[in-house]
Amino acid sequence: MERTTCDPLTGRDRAILRAVATGTAELTGGAEPDLLLDGRYCCDQEAAHRLARAGLIAPTAVRPVGQRVAAVVTAAGLRALRAAAPAAA
Repeated sequence: MERTTCDPLTGRDRAILRAVATGTAELTGGAEPDLLLDGRYCCDQEAAHRLARAGLIAPTAVRPVGQRVAAVVTAAGLRALRAAAPAAA
């Protein structure tokens, strides 16, 4: 099942988006980009692929297959992250 930006984010999705937002994430080139956080492969590549397909994370530049490039949380990703944040008490 393909995730869309209107599907609710899981706790892991939110954690990945927050990690990417720190500025230390990279995506590899390829049909299904792999996500690296602080130079290490993310343990849930399936979630990373869903977030990329949904347009919530993206590379900062075009990348050849197998090459790494910085990853960012997109505007849609930031909106989804804010919408999923619990209300402050």
